[in-house]
This record gives sequence, structure tokens and C-alpha cells, in this order.
Amino acid sequence: MAITIEYKDVENKLLILYLINMMDLPMSRSQITDFIIQKELMNHFVLEQNLTDMVSRGFLEVTSENTQDESITRYVLTEEGLKNLELLEAQVPRPVRNMIVQYVEENRGKIKKDFEKTAHYFPNVENDEYIVKCCVLDDKRDTMLMEISVPVVTREQAKQIQANWNANYSTLYQRILAILIEPVGAVVE
Repeated sequence: MAITIEYKDVENKLLILYLINMMDLPMSRSQITDFIIQKELMNHFVLEQNLTDMVSRGFLEVTSENTQDESITRYVLTEEGLKNLELLEAQVPRPVRNMIVQYVEENRGKIKKDFEKTAHYFPNVENDEYIVKCCVLDDKRDTMLMEISVPVVTREQAKQIQANWNANYSTLYQRILAILIEPVGAVVE
């Protein structure tokens, strides 16, 4: 009986690694949960236990991003996680692999769009300020177009910058770029 439980535990971990690897993007906890629960591949508690275990074993790395009203946890494969997946990928049942491939094909664009623009803030541990990091990505070329880090004094200022960036990132990017490419002394409107 213990062998069956251990095998299922390994299969569940491989399934999560396979999903994140195929998506080839950091995935939020809710994105992973939605897929796993919707497809009835494991229950919520087993999923949470596996995610925690894989982070502690160094198979997954966690990043946290503060948005306007919440913190988003994202998972990405580590070198160790990728090595283990490559060794044991065949243990993920083919129907499950096919299900994951189909999910990735249908949802990768939507998940990648989350990365087209990002703005998050975090406390600066050296002083009582916050750092707001704003980014614009080109998803067609998979490259960073702009990244700006701004120190601010209060959390409220950080949240306001984040909200403004998320609502107006395209306009702000174009305005900043126009200012940067204008010759010194030229007036930009």
C-alpha cells in the first residue's frame, strides 16, 4: 500500500513539473490550482502539499509579486526540478501529458499576456522606503522592452504607481521612450 501512495506522490509532483515546464512561464498558484482541480488530477490539499514540498526540495522556485490588493505567488522550475523531470517524464501518463499540452496551447497566450506588463512593489530592507518595479515585455520577441525601478517613501505611493502603470503602461512606455530618444534640449509634448 505504501508503494502505491509513494508512486502517486511522485506522479503528482512530476505532473506539476511537467505543466510548468510545458507552459515555459512562471505560473501563479491559482493558474496551477485551476488546471489541477478542473481536471480532477488531485485535490487542493494534495496540490498544496506537493507545491510546498517541491519548493523545500529545490525543484521549484517561488517568486512573489504584490499587486493592487493581493500578493501573487508564482512558481518556476529550478535546474534540479528540470533534471528530475527529464529523468522521470515518462512516468507522467500519456493522457495527462496530452491534457497538459492541450491546456498549454489553449492558455499560454492568456498567461503570457500577464507578463506583457508588470508592476510590483516591495519594501527596501535597507531603509523605510518601497521599490516599485515596472516592466514592459514584447511577447512576440520574448524580450524586455523597458524596466524601471522607482524608490518611494510610502506604500500608498507604491500602490498608486503600480495602479497607474497597469492602467496606462502602453502610453507611459511610449512617452518615456519618446523623451529618451529626443536630442538633449528638445521639447517633448
